[in-house]
Amino acid sequence: MSQPALSVEQALARIMDGAGPLQTETVPIAQAHGRVLAAALSAQHTQPPFNASAMDGYAVRAADVSNVPARLRVIGESAAGRGFHSRIESGQAVRIFTGAPVPEGADAIVIQENTTRDGDVVIVGKGELDPGYIRTRGFDFTEGKALIEPGRSLNAREIMLAAAMGHGTVPVRRRPRVALLATGDELVLPGTKPGLDQIVCSNPFGIAAMVTAAGGDPRFIGIAKDTRASLQAKLDEARDADIVVTIGGASVGDHDLVGPVLRERGITLDFWKIAMRPGKPLMFGKLAGQRMMGLPGNPVSSMICTRVFLIPLIRRLLGLADQDFARRKARLAVDMGANGPRQHYARAILETTTNGKQSVRPVSSQDSSLIAALAKSDALIVQPPHCPKWPAGTMVDVLMLDF
Repeated sequence: MSQPALSVEQALARIMDGAGPLQTETVPIAQAHGRVLAAALSAQHTQPPFNASAMDGYAVRAADVSNVPARLRVIGESAAGRGFHSRIESGQAVRIFTGAPVPEGADAIVIQENTTRDGDVVIVGKGELDPGYIRTRGFDFTEGKALIEPGRSLNAREIMLAAAMGHGTVPVRRRPRVALLATGDELVLPGTKPGLDQIVCSNPFGIAAMVTAAGGDPRFIGIAKDTRASLQAKLDEARDADIVVTIGGASVGDHDLVGPVLRERGITLDFWKIAMRPGKPLMFGKLAGQRMMGLPGNPVSSMICTRVFLIPLIRRLLGLADQDFARRKARLAVDMGANGPRQHYARAILETTTNGKQSVRPVSSQDSSLIAALAKSDALIVQPPHCPKWPAGTMVDVLMLDF
């Protein structure tokens, strides 16, 4: 069945059509790192809940130390978790430690370096009173204030804030379940010695790492042999996935069975050809809410298609903003030849020039079978169709490979 090749933009629009955030689930705060927040988090209490001392020293009335030296009677102690719960009157002081509640009646802290102790009397030698020595109630946040907005992947700092706000659990978006299925009689698992006509299956493991980094939940369901029965059996194992990703067999050769088998299962394939290189043979379709993506078997092609199409889909299902994962600009370090009719994703390395600016340099070979060259790359230069030669210094679009 013939089909004109779609542009990358057209294909991505079709893949993203109808994709929206998945359901919400609640997880313990200890398991929330990297999860996408589904609802705003508001403080469940005021922090600090009382005026607290920022220093070790003595809680006093400022009026009592306006003239120094001043002698004050020490009537008690306030420590973190064990406050002093009586009122300080004129001529009195309370020994206080960092984080402890400031007793009622006190409005200043004298740091211990400015005092000497004589039994139950403290002698204040310097009356240097810094307002910052008292952290007032609500200095950090107040009860009911929304501090973390939804639609963000929670980092370590936000996890700490959420815990401080009193949240033992947080509402997050369910991770998209991504089933990964490699296809081909020639494939063996890593750690297995390949036979005479075999190669090691590497694609699913790199793709799974990218899916995990993007917030998805990957599951490798194995290698399907080049038979309808084997492919059908493996696809049955992926019925609970949100996205089924097949790797290899997405072209139109005699042994490329993915398309025909998917049609037998009732999936309407939206497209199967993209005007890009590497990565022209790419399938996409839907069945009962399940999305199916058929990646090319070429390792570099499959990884680049994952970056261009699968990762944005995962992020959309998580409710993350598209622009957070968009292209950025970099200056081309060397000349780059003209491009043909397909959008080119050139493997490249970011460099820092002597003046501290960033440039991008294509790797020496762009052959789509070179996994080692891809491993050295940290970016893809996006070269539009029919693009003329670019001289060094041209500002170009790049996609980061920061996984």
